[in-house]
Amino acid sequence: MRLIIDNKEQNFYVCNSFKSRFFGLMGKVNIKDIYIFPKCNSIHTFFMKENIDVVMLDKSGNVLKVYNNLQPWKVILPKKNVYFVIELPKNTLKEKELQFVL
Repeated sequence: MRLIIDNKEQNFYVCNSFKSRFFGLMGKVNIKDIYIFPKCNSIHTFFMKENIDVVMLDKSGNVLKVYNNLQPWKVILPKKNVYFVIELPKNTLKEKELQFVL
């Protein structure tokens, strides 16, 4: 998997374990990391300390939905055809192009 934002490849963590999926970016401050959640079609931002950007993609890596600057204590209910969720630092995607290559 590769994540490219504005033609620059990004480092990221894949959250496959129960612990990494449960905690994600919860409780973190000065977020700089990018987390990818496979087999995920919804998220919450409970116990988050900062806003984040969220991208929802299908199995082929096509962007289906983008949430910019999502605030803590929000819920994104399950979305049809979503297979990957990417959590990024706030304003990472503001007017930028994102590519997700499997």
